[in-house]
This record gives sequence, C-alpha cells and structure tokens, in this order.
Amino acid sequence: MPSFERVAAAAEAREASPQVVTGGGRTIGLFYHEGSFYAVDNRCPHMGFPLSDGSVEDGILTCPWHHARFELSCGDTLDPFADDVTTFPVEVREGEVYVDPDPEREVDPATHWQERLEHGLRESLPLVIDKAVIGLDDAGVDPAVSLRIGTAFGTEYRQDGWGSGLTTLAAMANLLPDLRPVDRRRALAVGLGAVADDCAGEPPFFVQDPLSTDRVSAERLTEWFRDTIEVRDADGAERVVRAAVEAASTPHEASEGRRPSGNRSTTGDGATGEAGLDESALATMFVAAATDHRYLDSGHQLDFVNKAFELLDRIGWEHADAVLPSLVPGLADASRAEERSSWRQPVDVAALVEDAAADLPDLLARGAGETWTEPEGFVDRLLGDDPHAIVDALTDAVAAGATGEDLASAVADAAARRVAGFGTANEFRDWNTVHHTYTYANAVCGLAGRTDDPALYRAVLDGAVSVYLDRFLNTPPIPLPDPDGDADPDAALDDLLETFEVEADETVGRAGRHTAEYLASGGDPARLKRALGEVLLREDAGFHPRQNVEAAFARYDAGRGRVHPVATARYLAAHTPTRREGEQTFRIAERLNRGEAIHEA
Repeated sequence: MPSFERVAAAAEAREASPQVVTGGGRTIGLFYHEGSFYAVDNRCPHMGFPLSDGSVEDGILTCPWHHARFELSCGDTLDPFADDVTTFPVEVREGEVYVDPDPEREVDPATHWQERLEHGLRESLPLVIDKAVIGLDDAGVDPAVSLRIGTAFGTEYRQDGWGSGLTTLAAMANLLPDLRPVDRRRALAVGLGAVADDCAGEPPFFVQDPLSTDRVSAERLTEWFRDTIEVRDADGAERVVRAAVEAASTPHEASEGRRPSGNRSTTGDGATGEAGLDESALATMFVAAATDHRYLDSGHQLDFVNKAFELLDRIGWEHADAVLPSLVPGLADASRAEERSSWRQPVDVAALVEDAAADLPDLLARGAGETWTEPEGFVDRLLGDDPHAIVDALTDAVAAGATGEDLASAVADAAARRVAGFGTANEFRDWNTVHHTYTYANAVCGLAGRTDDPALYRAVLDGAVSVYLDRFLNTPPIPLPDPDGDADPDAALDDLLETFEVEADETVGRAGRHTAEYLASGGDPARLKRALGEVLLREDAGFHPRQNVEAAFARYDAGRGRVHPVATARYLAAHTPTRREGEQTFRIAERLNRGEAIHEA
C-alpha cells in the first residue's frame, strides 16, 4: 500500500531544482525536468556521491564524481560499474509534491544481489563484487550460493579451465569457519574477485559431449582417461570425464559451512552409478592421471584436483559435470617434472620414483592387514640428503602397513619444516619453491581421504622427492623455535601481529618464534587462526599466501603439530605488508552499505 509523504512545495521545487528532501528516513534527490518531477535516492549507488550535485540532460542524470549515468524515470544505469539507482513514485497534489519513500520493489534483495554478483564477475569489477557479497550476507543468503555462482562462472568462462581463481575460491571457502564473522565476507569477496580476475578477457570453455556409452566399467573409463591425458588429448579426456560423471549418481550432500573431514573413500550413501562410479572412483581417475608423470606444473595440477573436490563438497556434487571437466585442460597441457634437469641430474630421482611405483602392488600386498605406527624420527628421515634412503623409508612403511594418508601426512610435515626453516638469504622467489611442495603435500593429504588406490602412493613419493630437492633452501639451517611455554599468550600474539606491519627479513624469524611461543604457552589456536586470517585478508596477498595459510590450517586441524602455523606465519611475514588495494575497495563497499558519505572528509 503506497504511503506518500509531503516533501516540498511544487512551485519552489520547480524553481530550485534539484532539491534534497527527506522522506521515510531517506535522503532523496528531487528533480524537475521537462515538465515532470522525479525522485531518486540521493546517494549514487556507485560510491555514494550526492546525485543532487549532478546534471540532468535529455532524461539522463549524471553523477559528477565518476560520471555514472542514470535514466531519470526508472533509475536504470547506462554504466556497468554502477548499480541502478532507487527511484520513488511522485505525485503533485494541490501545489504540493508527495513522494512514496518505501515503494514495493520488483526484485527482492537476495535476487538483486545475486544478479549483481554475476554482473560483477562478468565485468571483473571488484567494488560490485564486494557490494554483492555484503548485500547477500545482509539478506541472510547462505555463502554456498555465492560459491555456486562463482564456480559456475569460473568453469564456464575460462578456456584453459580450472586455474588459480577457482583454487583461491575453494581455499577461501575452507577458511570460512576459522575466520571472524566480519572476515568471512572478505574471504568470499577475495575468492570471487580472484575468479573474475582469472577469467577477465578469456575465451569461454567450450564443452565437449560425453561419450554416450553406459556399459563401461570404472576401471576402463580410468584407463581411457589416463591414455588421453598421456597423449595430451584434452577433448578426448573431457568426453571420458563427462561420461564418468554421468555414470556416477549424486554422491552426497554439500558440506556447507564446515571443513570436510577428508576421511571419505566412498560416497555419503554408498550409491554408485551403473559403471560402479562414485566419488572415490572419480578421485582415483584424476589421481591416476595426475601421477602418471611426475609433479605436474610444480605441483599445481594435483592441488587443483584436490581443491575442485573440496569445492564440490561445499556447493554440492550435482555440479560435478561442470567442475571436473574444467580440470582437463591443465592436466593435458601440464609440464612434467621428469622433463626437468633437476629431476634427472645429478641423481635421477624421477626414475627412482618410477621404480618404487612399480613395486607398489607387491608392497601393498605385504602390508595388507598390518598396522603401521609412525616411528620417532620418521619425518627427519624424509628431510635427509639421500633420496634413496628417503624412498626406502616410504616403501618400507608401505610394506609395514602404512596407509596413503599416514605417509601423506608425514611428507606434509616435512614440507612444512622446509617452509619453517627457509633461509632469508635465498632469493625471495625461492619462497615459491618450498611453498609449492607444501601445498602439493597438503593436496595429497586431502586426496588420501578419498581414494586408497596405489596411484595415491605415487603422489606421496613425488612430494617426498620435491622435499628432498628443496633441501638447499634450508641452508643455512634455521632451527625450529622451541619456546619454554611461559610467555604471556596475549603479548606473544601482539608481538606476532607487529611482524606483519614491517617489511624486513628479521620479522620472518620473529613471526615463527612468536607463533610457537603463543601456542606453547597455552594460547587458543582458534584465536591464532582468526588473527592470521585477518592479516591475510586485509592484504593484497596474492595466490600463494592464500594457499599457504589455508593449507597450514588444514594440517594443524588434522593434528599434525605447531610446525604448520609456525611455517605459515613465517611465510606470511615474508609477504606482508602490501599495498592493500583490495582492502580499500572492500572498506568502501562496507561504508556504502552502512550509508556513510565517503566523499566527505
């Protein structure tokens, strides 16, 4: 029911157009143009500048700050960076102007902000994406909705398929439970913005039809997939994947709002498609293809596979037909580590892994029914200087009953030690080398909870060899901090946060020490994670720090010790502070949402 309020005398409003009036608690710009009155929200929807300071010509209202243009009668914008401005019905009664300040809207807020999010992704507009994330949160929309929109866009509008953008989105989704409520918005905005950046200017992903057969076993489909990836036939591999997804029934419900347990090897209800496919079989298919060659793309491809599976846990496995095929281009085109001299000289570690992999069936048979307990000093053996001894330690463990998850966790601990002991005398870009090994090892841990196929052990071996090849980056050796545990946790956390404010080599070591002191002195790990998350999200941190923090939280949650938060604190300190351009844009979106006049000093 319309509820009009008097806002001005008509004669005065004609002479003094535009005017700023109020109605229903709103600040309204009242314009008289070409014989009619028009009322709009006086705050420009782009960045809040008063539209009453703008100009009107030929029915178009132009904001003077960034020149966003609006059709005066309906509020529609002509510029993609600005939202439509809200308009209000106007009536003139007996020489007085009346405005309805609360008209019925055609679109509810949830629908409006979903549409704006899709628009922001298409146009790669950070401010629009940030405002949409905030608007959706205010409307009580589950974060899974934003994740689905971002995933659908990222898998459709990037010819090369899954990349750093979708990986960032998945990592941010995993971080949500560990963050302050205010930072969960930031995390979603960071992930969605990364997807938009990754897809900007890219051709779309052209979809291949699935193979029409429904009488092929999971083993045969896996064989076909490996064969097509081997010869870099992305189109053929995609058709196989789509056939596999069609053959599989919907595995389980999305695990929204929580970190997946990582302990599943079958689907939630045990259901499989006619080909015997379930989530575990799909994981086996991808792990097998990703480990037929060594350490693809410095570990990125297996990490992408793991993140795709984790994202499906959150948005629902009914989206697998869009998500999993997007992994194919990267797998088919990936660089293979055995083609690099570092994996061939002076020790042919690629051949070492391949020989050990050939023995896996016999080793697994010997270990069947055995229970393996990680011996003291096992991680130290993985950090040794002899690659033969490292591989022997792993193969002996397999024969003694060690699971893929057991060994993947140990390799991830060793990789964390490399990050925690990284010497700042190295070139700065060498941080990426130890980081790639670490996130690869974390991915192997995630996939170990989905498949127990022998191919998973090949990934473990690749990770261990990469840890070995990184050994010189711990020269000179940086000892792990070993605090006595009698520090004040609050003071230790304050000292830690200070290390992220100054760019200097010495702050890297301090970050590790303060983190260890905080945890050893009884500090709450959840509080530490919230603090590290806050630091990460206020910075223009980039792809690698976001990956690193998310991996460290996952490994610490898995009970693998404080080396992981120590490592990521050192890594984060080395990569901060930044310009914080993204944080500035997000703060503008927040202030606009609160109704602040950000253009005023």
